[in-house]
Amino acid sequence: MKNYGEEMKYHRVKSNLSIRKLAKLTGISNENLSRWERGVVLPNIDFCVKLADFYGISIDELIGRDNV
Repeated sequence: MKNYGEEMKYHRVKSNLSIRKLAKLTGISNENLSRWERGVVLPNIDFCVKLADFYGISIDELIGRDNV
């Protein structure tokens, strides 16, 4: 499994979004988004679902989980 924070940041940057813009669009605080991307804290599953749905990807893709 890759670093979940780096993967979350990858999807945000790939979508050409700043943390503030993503926070505004999802209703998730920019403080939480920043902490998750830096690997300071783990997001709860509800937030993972919200972000994965926002990006149109699976939770596995969101956190960089490989099923191999």
